[in-house]
Amino acid sequence: MNIWQELKKPILCLAPMEGVTDLAFRSVIAHAGRPDIFFTEFTNVSSYANEKGRANALERLKTLPSEVPIIAQIWGKNPEHFATTVSALKDLGFAGVDLNFGCPDKHVNRAGGGAQMIRTPELAVECFRNTREASNGLPVSIKTRLGFTYLDEYKTWLPILLKEHPAALTVHLRTRKEMSKVPAHYELIPEIIRLRDECSPETKILINGDIKSRTEAVKISKQYPELDGFMIGRGVFQNPYCFTDHEPTKEELISLLKLHLNLFDTYSRKEASFEPLKHYFKIYVKDFGGASDIRASLMECHSTSEARAVLEKNGL
Repeated sequence: MNIWQELKKPILCLAPMEGVTDLAFRSVIAHAGRPDIFFTEFTNVSSYANEKGRANALERLKTLPSEVPIIAQIWGKNPEHFATTVSALKDLGFAGVDLNFGCPDKHVNRAGGGAQMIRTPELAVECFRNTREASNGLPVSIKTRLGFTYLDEYKTWLPILLKEHPAALTVHLRTRKEMSKVPAHYELIPEIIRLRDECSPETKILINGDIKSRTEAVKISKQYPELDGFMIGRGVFQNPYCFTDHEPTKEELISLLKLHLNLFDTYSRKEASFEPLKHYFKIYVKDFGGASDIRASLMECHSTSEARAVLEKNGL
């Protein structure tokens, strides 16, 4: 079964974001209005292949029934480790596996993974082939960028990937060097579609970059009907209901924050730090009188109980 062939256009996905789209936050989005497909956070195949790191890798691969269908996103540079990891994914209930060839994080790139794969295309192909051979029938997709340093790298890089016939290819419309500092290069969509049609017509093409809502995705889809789908990343920080286009009230956002606090308590490891949770406060506490002061108080908290006390103190 190929999940990519079953979904109707435009396919909407929550982009995997390191340190953001963990189990608790994905559950919040599922509650607010889920996308067509979820992705896990990035999981290092070398961690899974190592007995000492496997427990941590499995923690990152935990999912809930509300997230189905969900795809495991993995990264690394060792082809054998890709095979070892993906061979276990079907038994974990995943609908597919996605190879991260686009993450711009400097630590990931120094380790040879993510966007660094753009500089080692032969290794990228070997990792993909090993994954496909060990996938037990799971569809294998890829997420990448236009290039590492130069924009025109896409002319050679994307055909290399497409000639391997991935089930889907998601292209973040920027280079690694550009990060998210420039507007996404929508002007290249027709060229990307042309390359897909020439190299691998059956591959689904999704784009990522500057898409903030279902409405925007549908608008772009009408302009480029050959596209199959879209990933929304940072748009969830502006509106966690972005996959439904619902404009939430203050009360709904605060309710989501309380849900997030509960989910953090339920699903985070006992030793997990409260600090990363602070990144989310700007999603929920905004656009009303006194919001900035409440956020400042929340940032001083060291536990979910302290955060709840701040909300109660402010009548929320």
